[in-house]
Amino acid sequence: MIPVLTNSPEETAALGEAWAHEAAPGWTIALCGDLGAGKTQLVKGLARGLGVTDRIASPTFALVNEYVGGRVPLFHLDLYRLDTRAQITGAGLDEYLFTPRGVTVVEWAERWFGAVPGPEFLVPGFTGRLRWVKFATEGETQRRIEHEDFGA
Repeated sequence: MIPVLTNSPEETAALGEAWAHEAAPGWTIALCGDLGAGKTQLVKGLARGLGVTDRIASPTFALVNEYVGGRVPLFHLDLYRLDTRAQITGAGLDEYLFTPRGVTVVEWAERWFGAVPGPEFLVPGFTGRLRWVKFATEGETQRRIEHEDFGA
């Protein structure tokens, strides 16, 4: 996994913005980490880098927010309230993983994919590119963000 240390919410957002320059339809960015670890900050930067001008908020109760005003559509999922893959499928969220219309970002991704990154954990039928991202809180504002890419 490739580690990056950020020292402020702004630096975490800047990392997301940098990733946006290479993001393309079919990408899934899977975010794992505790509450307050910076997942939504990274999504805000990613959205800014994609040219999305809407206010970005975690879709904890809506489950998904769609942003279509950027260079590619951004689909922001939050699985915090769902416990199993069956609940996620039952909520109709599979389409965001299996339809490469844009970039999909999944907070609490371990609830869909499982806890251990590797090719064997991919959901059957997934053919896109997956960026697995782990957040760890190192201090009040410092975050350790590690990522690894899988798939196409």
